[in-house]
Amino acid sequence: MNRRDSIRSLFLGSIAGGLALESCVTEPNTEIEKKIWKYQYGRTPKEQAHDENLLGQQFFEKSEIIKIKRLANLILPPNENGNIEEAKVPEFIEFMAKDFPSIQTKMRGGLMWLDTHTNKKFGKDFISCSEDQQHQVLDKIAYPNPNSNEQNQEVQFFSLTRNLVMTGYFTSEAGIKELGYMGNQPNVWDGVPEDVLKDHGMSYDKSWMPKFVNQSKRNDLAKWDEEGNLIS
Repeated sequence: MNRRDSIRSLFLGSIAGGLALESCVTEPNTEIEKKIWKYQYGRTPKEQAHDENLLGQQFFEKSEIIKIKRLANLILPPNENGNIEEAKVPEFIEFMAKDFPSIQTKMRGGLMWLDTHTNKKFGKDFISCSEDQQHQVLDKIAYPNPNSNEQNQEVQFFSLTRNLVMTGYFTSEAGIKELGYMGNQPNVWDGVPEDVLKDHGMSYDKSWMPKFVNQSKRNDLAKWDEEGNLIS
């Protein structure tokens, strides 16, 4: 459930990042807070103040967000489980750039390089290039020659972007569904098997059985009388 500090409450990052973009355009801070705080179980006042401060900031420009969104879709194309937009990956990356300022220069520099490179190679910016042209550019920095030092900064930029995209997507609802991760699932407990009880020379008191293994009451809260006896 976390997207940061593991990378720090990472799931929160996905939500908070999206809301951060909204707050700069349409909604007042009070509305943003209503949306985000319901996901911040156990947040300390200091952590809440930190996140609220980040929500009031905007790092990437709209043109940069557009490039990030395109990069994310090239790295992880949509499928039947979901897509980059639904998982709010661009918003997640926006939030992480504010939460970890150390990645800001690398991200912004890499996005600028994309346009510089494609303008020289194709005579147009990265977004205006065809998908095939975009792949040509990215393939060089996604699969670099390990024995070459050329484009070292660009390679680091793409590696960082790819890691952010994968983290953002696979910690979202759609990504977790795609992984098939089920988490802790309740099962039906009908008591210790009879053969195990016999092996240990034990048995259940029949009067207590309905209280322990009545599955129709599995979601009921236990109640006790003043003497500590279980009554339901």
